[in-house]
Amino acid sequence: AVSEASATTRPASTAPPAARSSSRRLTFTRFPLLRKGSRELTRATSGHFRGSSISAAAPPSRADSPFFSTGAPKASRTSFARGRTEPPASDLSSAREPSAPASVRSGSGEEPGNTSGPASLPQAAHAGKMHQTSSRLLRMTDDERPYTRDFTDLFATLMVSLPLTPHRVRFRMIDYTFTSDEAITNLGSLKFSQSNRMPDPKDSSRVVTTTTTTFSMAKEMARSVCQKFLEAKFIESVEGKTDFTNKSSVWQLTPKGIHILERFCTRNGIQSAHVKAVIESNRNPHLLVILERNTENDKLHHDEQTVEILFRRFIGTTANEIQSDSDSIHEFSKCDVGVKLVKHRPTSSRQYEYTFNGRNAAQWLMDCTTMVDPRESIEIGSLFLQLKLIAPVDARIPEHTFQPVKQVQYYVTPHGERIAGWSLEEVPSSAEAIAAKSRDGMARDSNSNRTNVIIRNPSWRLLYREFLKETMCEENLSFYLEVQEFHRQYRVAISDKGDNKVETIRETLAAAYGLYNAFLAPGSPNELNIDHSLRTQLATRMTRAVGDDAAMLQSLNEVATLFDKAQNSIFKLMSSDSVPKFVKHPKYAPQLRGLDAAAASS
Repeated sequence: AVSEASATTRPASTAPPAARSSSRRLTFTRFPLLRKGSRELTRATSGHFRGSSISAAAPPSRADSPFFSTGAPKASRTSFARGRTEPPASDLSSAREPSAPASVRSGSGEEPGNTSGPASLPQAAHAGKMHQTSSRLLRMTDDERPYTRDFTDLFATLMVSLPLTPHRVRFRMIDYTFTSDEAITNLGSLKFSQSNRMPDPKDSSRVVTTTTTTFSMAKEMARSVCQKFLEAKFIESVEGKTDFTNKSSVWQLTPKGIHILERFCTRNGIQSAHVKAVIESNRNPHLLVILERNTENDKLHHDEQTVEILFRRFIGTTANEIQSDSDSIHEFSKCDVGVKLVKHRPTSSRQYEYTFNGRNAAQWLMDCTTMVDPRESIEIGSLFLQLKLIAPVDARIPEHTFQPVKQVQYYVTPHGERIAGWSLEEVPSSAEAIAAKSRDGMARDSNSNRTNVIIRNPSWRLLYREFLKETMCEENLSFYLEVQEFHRQYRVAISDKGDNKVETIRETLAAAYGLYNAFLAPGSPNELNIDHSLRTQLATRMTRAVGDDAAMLQSLNEVATLFDKAQNSIFKLMSSDSVPKFVKHPKYAPQLRGLDAAAASS
């Protein structure tokens, strides 16, 4: 991993108080993509605001770029805010950059701007700041793909940086599109910035916290990453192209890609007009199965309950008997119905009633869930087979290995029909029995135990997330889980005895500022409902200068303690408010069998 650290200070008599920043950048080896995030604080005299901006700088020249000589990632530059309501001119670059902030909870209203020239670091800004940076390799999975969170963040950042204007294809104009050249050029250097201005609890002046994340890569790597976006079903060609070799090829977001973009914008408070137009278009499904992943290895959870929940979404509450043999890429654009099924009349030699082909099954799984690799659809299809939810029509087809091809037919087994809820008379327990069980459970366990069990169980957590999204408070669970991941990083950082301990601490502190800006800062896009005194403590700590390495470790310890308090506060809120409603909801209660027993024994 490449790393760098620098610190400079402006004399107090001639400059505003030193700003604090910590930053991180990440690269992954197969796609040497550089990602660097910076956090900074600046004194200002204006009122509270929140702003977000994304820009794409001109890629480095061939002479200057180590991509062309060694293949190593090139460090991108960090911008500096000075309490202004828009980025300085030197931070603007060759692509669209939303920059107008607004003091609203959902984020800033942003207008695109076009300038030219690469982003540069003003010398005066550098001299007047204490600046810390940290770098590490972007995490890769065992099967050589980037972790899903980083991959989707990169995709969404790219989409916001693109103008997404109409392009002419075969004598007609298609809205919200971009070319191969635009995407590859912008991937050369992307910068995403968030700003929050808040009152300093101990000062009448104002403090600005800015989070900046920068991605950069070589041109060939950018082309490879775009190909991965295509394979993940985030984008699609409007001309039937299958690769990015032609610079003028025209692409558009898939319904899945639009929903991924919507989630990113919601989390980060982006309200750029051109992005809102895409999100509000009729191509947005507003529905995607958000699959839970193991935070250690990014693999999908394979427990039986989770697979059965996914199967219910896959097969639908009622059979989708659309009579079509279309190969359209928009076959499952709405994701509110199951996979396309063909109905048969059962006979003595053919007991099944509904069949589907492997291609349609794999396509539904990729289009309507957060899978990012086609291999994951094969993996889940194989689990459907192993759990006897489906079976191959042809006995010669392997019974445990799913084949995602049109020529292979599968049928829904009687067990699969029961799991899907088609055979209501055979469902293991009635709604009345479940309700009675829930009432009994209420007397012998607390909602806190239920909440603990739900968070630990990936299948119930998946359902709970869906419920929270419907009730407009998904940010509570998202924050709780992200703090869990932060604490994992924190434990690694403080236990590190090697030469990279300081670097690891910087990286963890940078992640803390990202969490703070997203969930806890006043005016943040997902501002949580926490106690006023705790909010004040957080603001005091997050706006305090960080000096040497020892002070940085102490700061990290204090931040971890405060995050733990905030996490406990949100846990209590979920336990007292959303969890009791969730376990009684008629849509979810039948799928929570065993929850009270697990809570009672926890």
